[in-house]
Amino acid sequence: MESKRQIIALGGGGFSMEPDNPALDQYILAQSPKSNPRVCFIPTASGDAQSYTENFYAAFNKLSCQPSHLSLFRGHTADIEDFVQSQDILYVGGGNTRNMLVLWHEWGLDKIIRIAYEHGIIMCGISAGAICWFEEGLTDSVPNELNRLQCLGFLKGSASPHFDGEAERRPAFTSKIASGEMLPGIGIDDSCAVHYLNEERFKIVASRESAQAYEFLKAGETLKEIALHAEFLKE
Repeated sequence: MESKRQIIALGGGGFSMEPDNPALDQYILAQSPKSNPRVCFIPTASGDAQSYTENFYAAFNKLSCQPSHLSLFRGHTADIEDFVQSQDILYVGGGNTRNMLVLWHEWGLDKIIRIAYEHGIIMCGISAGAICWFEEGLTDSVPNELNRLQCLGFLKGSASPHFDGEAERRPAFTSKIASGEMLPGIGIDDSCAVHYLNEERFKIVASRESAQAYEFLKAGETLKEIALHAEFLKE
């Protein structure tokens, strides 16, 4: 039987932005068929920031799961592939998307993660960990700029996180799509997550009632915006 492929892209929220509201993280864990899934945090984009990893453990040790993390800067395993393939969920943190993808490629982690995805290991993440799955992402990897970045391409189109949380996100994203610089795509608010099943949009959920996502399409020279309502997740 073919594995069910899942990606859950958080525009913002989760343990790092909403430490008192575990709704999105609980939703992620609930997508695993296991009652106590193994969830591995990958903080590459933050330079494997110790405080970020500590916050992950502080949050997920309270939930029904087996948390671990994968560091490339302070490695703790010689066999990254076996370690990754032993997980049920990979949770990719935020930070510098460009640096993260360069390091993943250097270590062969991009290929390892692709195999894990094809085998049904759930992929999820926030900000850099959300846009990395698409063909293109809107990234602030260069300070004080928002630029197009070629990403992994597991999902078609483009994406921007923090769509309501950073004022410059919407105008930058929409102008780049309208001009043809970026592919049509999706903007995801903070506190909102878009769940993809076998590369198709399956569900949109939010830990804050006003949070949602927006799809942007090109119709000739016209940019079309479609508001995508999110299901509110009560704690």
